[in-house]
Amino acid sequence: MVEPYLRRSALAHKSLAARASESHPDVGVKLGESPFRCQINLRGNPGDAAFGAAVSQVLGFSLPTTPNRVAAGGPLTALWLGPDEWLVVGAPGRELALADDLRRALAGQHFSVVDVSEVRTVLVVAGRSARDALQKGTPLDLHPRAFQTGHCAQTGLTKANVILHQTADDPRYEIYVTISFADYLWNWLERAAEEYGLAVIDA
Repeated sequence: MVEPYLRRSALAHKSLAARASESHPDVGVKLGESPFRCQINLRGNPGDAAFGAAVSQVLGFSLPTTPNRVAAGGPLTALWLGPDEWLVVGAPGRELALADDLRRALAGQHFSVVDVSEVRTVLVVAGRSARDALQKGTPLDLHPRAFQTGHCAQTGLTKANVILHQTADDPRYEIYVTISFADYLWNWLERAAEEYGLAVIDA
């Protein structure tokens, strides 16, 4: 883990905070970065009652078992990544304690708990034209009949592999992208959103 005082946002060089002060509310797409998110990769057998009970005790809710769905409770959210894999996310700074709590609760079971908070940053895309902008770069059907609030998916977005999570009907999306692709994807999103009117937000 990187020491907190050494942490630098993947998009720090773009001065997004300064640009956010220039944002205009009447735009079709709003973009922002939510860096340093707590991210714990969790693996285990969802059919094992002991595993489910131990995780629920720590998180305060049950893991989602329906493909491409999200479960949340309080400050934590769990995204389904596969039949035995989830990404548990929360506010920055929670990762060490959360990973330790999960490991203690699951001691003696078959499981994997890995802190991946330094692997990805989170880009936020919101606004009335957010869906249209994203649809330019992904084969995933983002129409509300197919992808709604509380849905998530691992997919391609232009040339980046991402985890896409719809968090509101507005719509609003959170995109988990590896640090190495963050600059590339941000630049692509700016170009994709330009025709709808673009604002940078403090996400």
